[in-house]
Amino acid sequence: MFPDAVQQVDPKGVRGYRVRRSYAGVMSASARSGRPRSSSRETIAEAASELFLEQGYVETSITDITRRAGVGRSSFFNYFSSKADVLWSGFDARLAVAEAGVDDDAVPVRDALAAVADDLAPDSLALAITNAHAMGLADELERDRAVRQARLQRAVAARLRREGASDLAAQVRAAAYAAAVLAAVWTWADRTTEDAALADVLGPALDLAAR
Repeated sequence: MFPDAVQQVDPKGVRGYRVRRSYAGVMSASARSGRPRSSSRETIAEAASELFLEQGYVETSITDITRRAGVGRSSFFNYFSSKADVLWSGFDARLAVAEAGVDDDAVPVRDALAAVADDLAPDSLALAITNAHAMGLADELERDRAVRQARLQRAVAARLRREGASDLAAQVRAAAYAAAVLAAVWTWADRTTEDAALADVLGPALDLAAR
């Protein structure tokens, strides 16, 4: 997501922060007043991540983000519905694909869930997970994680019931699968500085859930 970036760990303990070389160190006056105009999704997400780290998630407004990115509010809303969407949109796109696979009775549940890892690169969500306290959004991340875990659990439970599982068995097994997916994402985020692939974490997590 952050092109031409370098790995940097700041004195406050911010981890995994990939920043542009032009952003390393103290922001220049021109950077503070806004980048050259661009409406790219990546530029907006990068600007948001920088600001969440600098001043906190709650304290950062959409206006702050668009000013830093050098775009208008309409450009922001072309790509994201909210600040939270900056963090979750990439994962949510993969989650939708996984749900579609779960709804297809011809696709094994494990294979459908493994699709979450396809083309999901380290992005604003991974950065937020590893720096949740620095960004001041630990509680919000946990709430948003629970919402998505429950959503996935419902889809898997419905599939398992169609296959003949009792309601209790379907709920228990679905809860394990859904928890495995989100736990894998959190574990992977902690390993992004090692260039770990999500598939290498998600596969074993799904195997554990299937036991």
